Amino acid sequence: MDDIKDRWLSVEDICKYLGISTDTVYRWLDERSMPGHRVGKKWKFKTVEVDEWVRGGGADLACRPESHTDSEEQ
Repeated sequence: MDDIKDRWLSVEDICKYLGISTDTVYRWLDERSMPGHRVGKKWKFKTVEVDEWVRGGGADLACRPESHTDSEEQ
């Protein structure tokens, strides 16, 4: 698994790496600025960038804009 940190990962690879679904990856790319790079029609990821984003709270549910808005309305 050492070589996985140096290569570009596909959506399927990053799903396995993080233990999440493809729907979640595409939602995070769209709504949470998950670090990914378009290569033609495909998305590619570097584990170093994704790990840093996760540690910084990017995947945290509390970072969702909808949850902040919903709590203010109640």
